[in-house]
Amino acid sequence: MADRLNPNSRPGITVAALVGIAILLFGPVIGPFTSYEFGFAGTRGDEQSFTNEDSRHISIARDSWSLTSGFFVAGSAEVKAAQEYARKRLVSKGFDDAEFQCLVDLWDRESKWNLRAENAESGAYGIPQALPGKKMAVFGDDWETNFTTQIKWGISYITDRYETPCNAWQHSEETGWY
Repeated sequence: MADRLNPNSRPGITVAALVGIAILLFGPVIGPFTSYEFGFAGTRGDEQSFTNEDSRHISIARDSWSLTSGFFVAGSAEVKAAQEYARKRLVSKGFDDAEFQCLVDLWDRESKWNLRAENAESGAYGIPQALPGKKMAVFGDDWETNFTTQIKWGISYITDRYETPCNAWQHSEETGWY
């Protein structure tokens, strides 16, 4: 009986339990520091911000659904890379930071920038939630696993249908979809 109460009698379980508790307790604190590179993305209040070449901040809302603000979220570094790529694509098409912010807001709502996000009800897929997802194949056969392919398709869809990301965001605000 004494061995069952002795924490040293089953160190594997005790260590695992302590690590699990530590992650739950400290994940929200250490998550942002383990998921994002300093100097590019930082935090301001409850937002993540990027600093662009002109030293202006572009705020990006953090995952509100994640208990640990990105600690367990697949690919927080991947999300940052996808957002950086999307920003460069928009700039190359003549859009400004305000349009980028609208795109961030839109795709935060749609997929949290998860390139493998799939809507179980509709079948929409990827960062831009293409329906059906396979239509993104016009930009590459790797549409299921490559954020650049998804972003190229998503920006093309937005500019063809709404002209600007802010117009798409406004439509999404009014209807709940874009």
